Amino acid sequence: MALIDGAEVAKHNNKKSCWIVLQDRVYDITSFLSKHPGGAAILLKQSGSDATTEFKKYHPLDYVNDLPPRSCLGAIDPNTFGSLTRRKDLEDRPSSEANTGQKIPHISLCVSCLDFEKAAKAVMPRKSYIYASTSANTGASLKGNIEDWERINFRPRVMRNVGDVNTQRSIFGHNSPYPFYISPMGTLGAIHPGAEPEMVKGAVRKGIHMVVSTASTKTTEQIMRSMVEEQKRMNYASPTRLFFQFYMPVNRERAVELMHMVKKAGYKGLWITVDTPVLGKRESDRVLQAEEALSVGLEKQSTSEWEVGGENAFAPAMGGRVVSGQLSPHTTWGDLKWIRREWDGPIVLKGIQCTEDAKLALEHGCQGILLSNHGGRQLHTAPSSLMTLLEIRTYCPEVFGKLEIFVDGGLRDGSDVLKALCLGATAVGVGRPYLYALAAYGSQGVERCTHVLYEELTTAMRLLGITSLNQARPEMVNASRLLNEMWRPENTAARSHL
Repeated sequence: MALIDGAEVAKHNNKKSCWIVLQDRVYDITSFLSKHPGGAAILLKQSGSDATTEFKKYHPLDYVNDLPPRSCLGAIDPNTFGSLTRRKDLEDRPSSEANTGQKIPHISLCVSCLDFEKAAKAVMPRKSYIYASTSANTGASLKGNIEDWERINFRPRVMRNVGDVNTQRSIFGHNSPYPFYISPMGTLGAIHPGAEPEMVKGAVRKGIHMVVSTASTKTTEQIMRSMVEEQKRMNYASPTRLFFQFYMPVNRERAVELMHMVKKAGYKGLWITVDTPVLGKRESDRVLQAEEALSVGLEKQSTSEWEVGGENAFAPAMGGRVVSGQLSPHTTWGDLKWIRREWDGPIVLKGIQCTEDAKLALEHGCQGILLSNHGGRQLHTAPSSLMTLLEIRTYCPEVFGKLEIFVDGGLRDGSDVLKALCLGATAVGVGRPYLYALAAYGSQGVERCTHVLYEELTTAMRLLGITSLNQARPEMVNASRLLNEMWRPENTAARSHL
């Protein structure tokens, strides 16, 4: 097959004929434009050019196998790369125009989780920051996540010997120095060039567990390999273990294939996301999509035709699919039967938001539940994980001790980890603070963020009057402000079936 001239590729730079180069091969993606979950504009902005660098920020390169048949036209003539279209993406602009050219603070000046966001905003591409910080609709769910941590107060005990404290906690038998872990976050290649392996390196050095996203930039094998290699490089055995966050594909064969791949790679648990049958309305993402459409001349087209396609409408403006094969709106409790046949390790349901579903998870043989509203990015005015945790304590306390119960969403201080543990949580997931730390400082930021949270946690334990997490009890916190907003006894008729 003859090599394709770069000048010829450059001619195909519009919605009627859209070609791109990926890893030295030319692809005709015209028929895929209206089907791309991230919208047509993100593809058109790369038309007629080498899109490899941009593509690798969001996907493993083997995702090209999911393009329509016969999309690959052949190899590009390496001597004609200079003839390709030169493009400058909107995301080249930093998220904070005022900070352009300024140096980020020295990492030692990051003394709280909030400091990492300030540093990251100065260096993150605008598109990446919008994706990371956006929430559903007006932002009420995200706001509730953050505010509810402050609506629970400690009840400290004094005059106790708190010279030595122990913060160790295990997740499904895998010990960790910390009762918190790194939450799954997708497409980290758009956050830092080192992507997920860079996050893993920092995690291994501190010994913290991590849940890896299905929508990662790197493959499951590459991410696991980065953990193993970093552990070998160190002079002591890191307790870090990787768990896998699983988006259920529409195609069951693809779902089974992915589970087997994850198990073979060595992941220690399957965390099935159950709160995203479709994506929530993320307003900042939609504005960015509109800007991108305008920038490539789609302003005269119907927005419904060119924004995004398929069941996965309004996918993240990052441009990446949540998972190859799209999200599945058809997943039910009955699917846990065949999932259990294919996966023999711990199963966690990620996105439990009420007592009834916590009880069903127990009845269906799950080993854990993650109380979460997806970082406030899904259902508008969804309950915070703390609100759900208190609801379960009130109406279905029997799940405690039978399931490992995790919470995430809005945590910005290590002392808040302790509040969740007092209320019965096994461990707490931390997401955005680690993302921002990675963006600004790479793996060193991951280490620093872990240190900040650990220091705040140990200080809180001493001031609360305990030396071990086994001593944490519900009576050590005052959650009356949240309890007063929960369903009261006179409203329990609706839960009479529990």
